[in-house]
Amino acid sequence: MQTVNDILNSFTAITLKEMDGVKLMDRTDTKFTFKMELLPEILKAIEPFYKCLHIESKVMSSYKTLYYDTSGLMLYNKHHNGELNRYKIRHRTYVDSNLGYLEVKFKNNKGRTIKERIKEKEAAAVFNEKSHNFLSGELPFDPNTLVPIVWVNYSRITLVNKQSAERLTIDINLEFKKDDQSTVLDNLVIAEVKQEKKKPSPFIKTMKKLRVREGSISKYCFAIAFMHDGAKKNNFKEKLLALKHIIDYDTITNIYRRCG
Repeated sequence: MQTVNDILNSFTAITLKEMDGVKLMDRTDTKFTFKMELLPEILKAIEPFYKCLHIESKVMSSYKTLYYDTSGLMLYNKHHNGELNRYKIRHRTYVDSNLGYLEVKFKNNKGRTIKERIKEKEAAAVFNEKSHNFLSGELPFDPNTLVPIVWVNYSRITLVNKQSAERLTIDINLEFKKDDQSTVLDNLVIAEVKQEKKKPSPFIKTMKKLRVREGSISKYCFAIAFMHDGAKKNNFKEKLLALKHIIDYDTITNIYRRCG
């Protein structure tokens, strides 16, 4: 049986430099979650339509992401309450490329995701002057209120549509880390289609054929729901219950019980 790596190596390769035209810093996002066992079948189905990012001959890249929020989880609560015009602040390390960025993601009231970032190699507990100035220019609140909240780490497969400006990211081996607590969700796949505007996509067509419904909880919100007992979770009950069919039932059931 072919492994995921074997299948990905059959894709046409693309380099980081060649991906410059599909950064999609202002975009629409369409998300899916499904079981790891489905991934080989999906990759085989979409292989004719996408190129696969190779970094130093690797077809999967390691990402380490530190999310920031206020001590009262203001940004998480805005997402939980369904507010638009909301922000996520994170430092992402691209382990295989030895690059790091401080990023601000803004979801506006038209449902578009706009990302701004600056190079910062290391994730910091306290922002330096360069980072503080960047955040001050992007955020409508004081960056000094932000503190490190949770690590979200994973392996990412990046595919690029051969015919249109579309990127497909497929995240596996999801890990949440907070203080001395850590957990790995190795049966969960989170896939995200990123486009300038919504248009036909070979991946989305394959998902419909396999009856995998669109929808996902953000990795940051999932991490908070998973790792922070005191965080609000009621509005995520439906999404958390949907995930119980993918990952360990007891794990999601325990989170669900804490919602009430």
